[in-house]
Amino acid sequence: MDFSLSPRARDFVARIGDFLDLHVIPLEADRANYDAGENIRDEILQSLRARALAEGLWNFQLPESLGGPGLKFTELAAIYEAAGRSIFGPACFNIAAPDDGNIHLLARVATPAQQERWLMPIVHGEVRSSIVMTEPAPGSGSDPAGMMQTTAEKRGDTWVIRGRKWFITGGEAAEHFILLARTSDDPRRGLTAFLFEKSQPGWKIERRIPIMGPEEHGGHCELSFDGLEIPDENRLMEVGEGMKAVQIRLGIARLTHCMRWSGLAKRALEIAGHHVQSREAFGVKLIDHEGVQWMLGEAALQVQMGRLLTFHAAHKLDQGGRARKEVSMAKIAVADALHKAADTAIQLLGAKGYSRDTILEWIYRYARQARLVDGASEVHKMVLAQHLGSEGADFWNWD
Repeated sequence: MDFSLSPRARDFVARIGDFLDLHVIPLEADRANYDAGENIRDEILQSLRARALAEGLWNFQLPESLGGPGLKFTELAAIYEAAGRSIFGPACFNIAAPDDGNIHLLARVATPAQQERWLMPIVHGEVRSSIVMTEPAPGSGSDPAGMMQTTAEKRGDTWVIRGRKWFITGGEAAEHFILLARTSDDPRRGLTAFLFEKSQPGWKIERRIPIMGPEEHGGHCELSFDGLEIPDENRLMEVGEGMKAVQIRLGIARLTHCMRWSGLAKRALEIAGHHVQSREAFGVKLIDHEGVQWMLGEAALQVQMGRLLTFHAAHKLDQGGRARKEVSMAKIAVADALHKAADTAIQLLGAKGYSRDTILEWIYRYARQARLVDGASEVHKMVLAQHLGSEGADFWNWD
């Protein structure tokens, strides 16, 4: 496997770094730039997005057929990591969750007419989007195929949706939604994906769920559906292919999470590094204490292992594979590495790290969700065990 970056990826990484240093990272220090969900205020974000678009730093995930750069996943790994260095970075370049995963899915499986109506407004930054899947108990969580309660009943050329969803990321700010609902009791082909928009009647936001935070724009919402009508033309893929749509989206979305989280983990250690290079204790700089070196070295090692697993999974996707186990490995490792990096940095900065004088406490709280979103770490370990059981020694096959 070749770990060298292509010239265009290297160029994007350098330009993203300059953009963040000049326009974005300075904004992190002033809490007046944050919204109620502790993300960047929308009016400031829109100005940054316009600048990023003008500089050609926009929609890196798009294929050439839709006006994008047509980058490989291994190129995206470095680019998304560079963007993830700032807590506001991914949103500036339109590669933040959940829009990023929805763009990947719609670009791949939506019809041309659906792409024009549902995808391109997201691509142009005119609307935000959300995917609507998770439900309160006894509904779907880690097992949507077996447990989903929300139903879609076909009446003529219209589907009628009834049910309840929760922890829907970006739900309050989204205009376009991708919805998963049960259309039959078939254990493999029982779910179907649909597209709807905010203005349609028959559904509502029950509440924005308070979380540990910080949040993506639009928070995490609980939704109820009581007769939402969706024309069949707004069905995504074929009837019964909802789980296929989910796997297409989540496989990529999990990996792009890892890419962005690696950048954030590196930023935490960057902040720690600046501190220990300048702060003295007992007559010497902190960096000269062996114990401090051990802490930094261990965290740096864990971050690098996560990056390598992410790159390996991206390489598998570029080769046309599903990379299911490789993505699961990366998801587990990078989630742990992000938490480790943030925790180490806070410990080294002491009270300053725990305060809001730095962004470390923001990163720490954000990192805790990483072991839950898009599949808890325990679920991904189950996936690995299943592959190990079926593949045996071939689990580690180089090919």
